[in-house]
Amino acid sequence: MRRVLTPLATASLASVLIAAPAQAAPTKWLLTSPNGNGVAATIILDQGRLSLSVSHGRTVVLQPSALGLRTSTADLTSGLVFEGEARHRITEHYKTVTGRQREHHADAAETTLRFTKAGQRLDLVVRVSADGLGYRYVLPGTGPVTITGEASEYAVPTGARAILLPYNNRSDYESIHRHSTVADAQAGPYGYPSLFKVDDTWMLVSESNMSGAYGATRLTLDADRRFKVTFPDAGGSVTTAPFTSPWRTLITGDLATVVASDLGTDLAEPSRIADTSWIKPGVSAWSWWGDGTGNLELQKKYADYAAKQGWEYILVDSGWINWQPGQVQELIGYGKARKVGVQLWVRWTDVDTDEERRAKLPLWREWGAAGLKIDFMDSDSQERMRFYDAILEATARNKLLVNFHGATIPRGIERTWPHVMTLEGVRGAEGIKPKPDRKPFPLAHYTTLPFTRNLAGSMDFTPVTFSAVRDNSDAAELALAVVFESGIQNFADKITNYAKIPLAERFLRTVPTVWDRTELLSGDPGDHAVLARRHGNEWFVGGISASAARTMDVPLRFLGPGRWKAEIYSDTADRTIAASTRAVTARDVLAQPVARGGGFAIRFSRE
Repeated sequence: MRRVLTPLATASLASVLIAAPAQAAPTKWLLTSPNGNGVAATIILDQGRLSLSVSHGRTVVLQPSALGLRTSTADLTSGLVFEGEARHRITEHYKTVTGRQREHHADAAETTLRFTKAGQRLDLVVRVSADGLGYRYVLPGTGPVTITGEASEYAVPTGARAILLPYNNRSDYESIHRHSTVADAQAGPYGYPSLFKVDDTWMLVSESNMSGAYGATRLTLDADRRFKVTFPDAGGSVTTAPFTSPWRTLITGDLATVVASDLGTDLAEPSRIADTSWIKPGVSAWSWWGDGTGNLELQKKYADYAAKQGWEYILVDSGWINWQPGQVQELIGYGKARKVGVQLWVRWTDVDTDEERRAKLPLWREWGAAGLKIDFMDSDSQERMRFYDAILEATARNKLLVNFHGATIPRGIERTWPHVMTLEGVRGAEGIKPKPDRKPFPLAHYTTLPFTRNLAGSMDFTPVTFSAVRDNSDAAELALAVVFESGIQNFADKITNYAKIPLAERFLRTVPTVWDRTELLSGDPGDHAVLARRHGNEWFVGGISASAARTMDVPLRFLGPGRWKAEIYSDTADRTIAASTRAVTARDVLAQPVARGGGFAIRFSRE
């Protein structure tokens, strides 16, 4: 990773700090990206109060919205006096192990505005790039401090389209998104990320660089139609100065820009793992769905199937806890002989103390476990964020991959802790596991997630469950292997069910879980999504629809020169899967028929 900080304009680093003129401090700052295109942020200090507004071209996507912090010793939301500013340009090149792409380039203009009130200092740091902006607060000084609240809010125009996730008390992010306007949205709490459309501009609101120094926040829509940043803990966050808050992030642009944006990882801390060579993403078979988890011989069958498919892992859920001594090691050895790693499920309370982590993690690693699925955190509190800090450091030290369930959403975690393969934080396929009282997800659920939850980071939806209680077509279900990104993709159906659909097996033997590039070809949240993803020299396209039967155009401009072979898995009249091949070039546009709630998956390879 290379990070370069350069002053804006021609000032030297030594002269970047600009003192406020004695006669009249500036009251307005216009901040843009280094090239001056796209996003512009306006900071205003009016009678001691700070506000932020944001525009994209001529479109105002955020009206003046309050800024500031409240602590146990000072209210830094009013009475502020400007003291000075510093500006520089940040250019970074870095890599991640997972994600929509693995090579990243950040280019942003960062401005630090310094304010004081009665001897207390508050710095506002704003970083603007072509695809959006982030801001955070810094409290210099030393010693303990309690952050009791933020003035931070988002005054999105009331006519804006709003796609919001109701926030429940378990903090598991497993609700279904609501589609409305800001004016018509129900007042109450909502989880990140929140997606808005103002005229032709989209804005995705979230946060980045979370740690145990703070609780993970959410948004609360009040009666005045403003989204307030809300703490999970009534008493605030107890921390130590100097203190730096997480970034508040606003990814802004057309929908393709929002989908491709790296802003969440750009603002996260660099990797804390120097050697990432042991971190291996991949595909996993998971028996919990239909066959259970407590039978050793059954798990061996899953290992055999994973080996046959060329999948890297199996996931053994809670049943292994009751196995006899030596049985887990037997399974791990069985898998190793077939080049299949074994992930083990654990409840977070089994590893929530230093003593437990020191006793168990090295033991599981000694057995040869590849990683852990850690479950049921069910909280965004500061205490739980401290648990994440501790378990992330401990699992990294013991070279164990991590999959969090019953969890918060990612906030740039794949950059800082690259051994985190995926997180749940979504209403996934567990919710449509066959049961008498189950109902299928609304089709719009599938076509909303690529533009909301999955843009926060890897998402363990556990897709491609043909036996689920569902209303989409088989080809649409298969396409989720491409449409939904996850560093480890846990395919959840019974292996016997996959064996009944040889065409699905064929495609699932080829689809990777990490990508070198992602492009949105077509989409509208809640209606349809068509995504192209490149892995090495191959491209994969997944398309899903929540509408009536129609023909969807797939422009192939993303392909390189020459001829390509397209393997197309598409809908049939009875909503099963048909396969075909054809030669194509980047000049072609595929006219792809889809059924109601249908879809398609395509693999492109060089001829």
